[in-house]
Amino acid sequence: MERVAQWWRAWSQIKLVQRILIGLGVGLLLAWLCPQWQWLGLLGKLFVSALKAMAPVLVFFLVMASLAQHRTDQPTNIKEVLVLYFVGMLLAALTSVGMDFLFKPTLVLGNIPQEVAPPQGLDQVLHNLIMSIVQNPVEALAQANYIGILFWATVIGLACTKISESSRQVLLELSEVLSRVIAWIIEFAPFGVLGLIYTAVTVGGFQALQSYGRLILVLVGTMLIVALILNPLLVYLKLRRNPYPLVLKCLKDSGLTAFFTRSSAANIPVNMRLCEELKLDKATYSVSIPLGATINMEGAGVTIVLLTLAAVNTLGISVDLATSIILCILAVISACGTSGVAGGSLLLIPLACSLFGMDQDLAMQVVGVGFVISVIQDSCETALNSSADVLFTATAEFAKRPAREDS
Repeated sequence: MERVAQWWRAWSQIKLVQRILIGLGVGLLLAWLCPQWQWLGLLGKLFVSALKAMAPVLVFFLVMASLAQHRTDQPTNIKEVLVLYFVGMLLAALTSVGMDFLFKPTLVLGNIPQEVAPPQGLDQVLHNLIMSIVQNPVEALAQANYIGILFWATVIGLACTKISESSRQVLLELSEVLSRVIAWIIEFAPFGVLGLIYTAVTVGGFQALQSYGRLILVLVGTMLIVALILNPLLVYLKLRRNPYPLVLKCLKDSGLTAFFTRSSAANIPVNMRLCEELKLDKATYSVSIPLGATINMEGAGVTIVLLTLAAVNTLGISVDLATSIILCILAVISACGTSGVAGGSLLLIPLACSLFGMDQDLAMQVVGVGFVISVIQDSCETALNSSADVLFTATAEFAKRPAREDS
């Protein structure tokens, strides 16, 4: 046992992204050399099942605790920053719909039900949405009805703004405990990825990897469009001057470190120093940066929309414009409750998948695919999220004062 403990400690000291790469490589090698070892697929099933068990509870308490901490006595600039956060996320989600229309990425999924009941038109979408919203909250948690979970978490979270500070702190600490449990599960992601990639290759052949490559290219390409075109456009419309000096500085000084840390929360000190270097008002950025690390999730919106639509493409479900817009709004709202752990946005995908009649088992397969590509996806997503926190904070403040040489 002592030797096993020593091995595990040495293994844990390797960065998660490197461990996932190792799991990916070993899974591919074993699929090639030992295709008869079907029991390896159990590793992927166990990993996905553990996430499936904890994800509804985590989403419920994360959203509730986040809203319970809300204060009305925040600096004036916070309103402008929040508007930029929301508009940026909505544009990112809409861009994802456009990229899906152009490239139609698909996934390799196993055990697809014979009949997935997609909604027939906007009327049924709205009907299903309303009925899901008002489901009993206990039943919503038990049945993983993420739309109902999001609604009741929002209602209860807003009600909790009136309770005592100590009670709000309990909610916050409970959400942190659940995030830690998810973090422990994600420590086993390399073994889960090994099982998932082994099953994908032995069932679909090595050509199954082509869909992953196409999906990664569409995801990264969409995030680059958001970072280098849409965000600069928002800054220009607000400041009416060349946005790229500020955009590129945020990407270089914030996005680059976030790319390697893969955690918006861990990048908060970097963003604070950058705001100080830009001579921003501390009363604003001391609130907007930690807040942005929680709710400003452009990259998460891209991930949720594209992976959901990739599953929709795989199942052959047709999506009209109105349903796409509802998906974008749902992705923006749910992205605000994204967990701070690596791959946290993937846990919100079942919420979006439920809009198209997919059950939780199918949706969690999509989450599993997300973990396979998370080595690249999560790094790019975090870089986009974190750099935008500083970008929009600076934009909101610079818009209220004369043009500056250092902006």
